[in-house]
Amino acid sequence: MRNCIQNYCDIFKQSTIIEYQIPSLVRNYNSSVLTSVRLNVFDVLGKEVATLVNENQIAGEYEVNFNASKLASGTYFYRLQVGEFSETKKMILLK
Repeated sequence: MRNCIQNYCDIFKQSTIIEYQIPSLVRNYNSSVLTSVRLNVFDVLGKEVATLVNENQIAGEYEVNFNASKLASGTYFYRLQVGEFSETKKMILLK
């Protein structure tokens, strides 16, 4: 199973676009099956600072705009959970 998340920053705005994929291999090899998807952002202490996605989605490619204008500069982590799969990546916010 290949799930991939990546973010791309907009240096002129306090936002970033997080792209992720839900492969058709999730659940019974059927791309029309809904799968539970959560995408959350956490600070370095593990406190959740944002929930970007919390819904059922079918296989495909998605992107979410994360507006971080109300957050302080620092290191944050974003975690994608698709069914039983989970992946976490680091993000550095500079203002």
